[in-house]
Amino acid sequence: MTAPTDTTGVPARPRRRSSRGVVLGVVLLVAIALPFFRGLPAYNYVLQLGIVLFMWIAMTSSWNIVGGFAGYISLGHNVFYGIGGYLSGLLLVYAGWSPFATAVLAGLFCLALGVGFGLVTFRAHGPAFIISTIALLLMVTIFFDNWEFVGGSNGISMPLPPFPVEWIKVPFYYAMLVSAVGSVYLAYRIAHSKFGLGLRALAQDETKAEVAGIDTRRFKIAAFALSAFFVGVVGAVWAYSLSYLRPTIFFIIGVAANMVLMAIIGGRGTVAGPVVGAIVLIAVNELSVVLFGASELNIVVTGVILLGVLLFFPLGIVGTLREHGKLPAILDWD
Repeated sequence: MTAPTDTTGVPARPRRRSSRGVVLGVVLLVAIALPFFRGLPAYNYVLQLGIVLFMWIAMTSSWNIVGGFAGYISLGHNVFYGIGGYLSGLLLVYAGWSPFATAVLAGLFCLALGVGFGLVTFRAHGPAFIISTIALLLMVTIFFDNWEFVGGSNGISMPLPPFPVEWIKVPFYYAMLVSAVGSVYLAYRIAHSKFGLGLRALAQDETKAEVAGIDTRRFKIAAFALSAFFVGVVGAVWAYSLSYLRPTIFFIIGVAANMVLMAIIGGRGTVAGPVVGAIVLIAVNELSVVLFGASELNIVVTGVILLGVLLFFPLGIVGTLREHGKLPAILDWD
């Protein structure tokens, strides 16, 4: 059987993939080149916005591995965000090691912790699993609040980055960009692997997946561990950008809730969904700050957006558009 062709006689699917690759390549090149355009209006603001956006893309894409592909909602995933930040921060304070050099180490440490935490939390199912992740977050928060070596609830200051003021944000921008691209690529590889197929099978019906021969417990723990890696990496980079470590920066449930919201808005269980969700929610937050200031109205606006998405895009933006055959080729990554 021959592949479907368009009006020019060229196979449609490969051409679509080729054009998608070109567009994504251009977007990536623009993102890479952006810091060199110092003449841009509000240059520092644009770079800071990029840092925040890439950080959330990395965290949401990572969370989506367990919360989307495997179907297990974790509300304690920012545990890895904070632990990654504290590990690299303490290595800087007490050993003088730059977090840019130890961020990967922080990610690997969080990956190993993900295995341990997964062995405990995945003893529960459904709502009990969600509660267990919240309990994990609370326990870790109490631990850091009372650990005097790291300053307890008051936190600890870190040395300022040794970069010229005019370039201070650039290293953080690129570190977050690499993390975002890496997390999306990891999610893409998982989605197109037998491992990803197994995760989606257990998300649909875990009992049937077990009957089919899938080691669901091992798959879930592996997904949990992999989803922790880039969260730990960006935690290390973000902590260094703030030059301060404090439990309330990292260990608040709102951080994990944002990961969930972004994945739901964009399309949980899709590769492009977390990216779209992060872009939409960050854009809405920035716009609401401009229009209403830093007030409670931001929360109201976010709630309205989420309600609208749930009503008109029940599977998220990417998932619903795909179901209706209207998903642009640029977002067809699954």
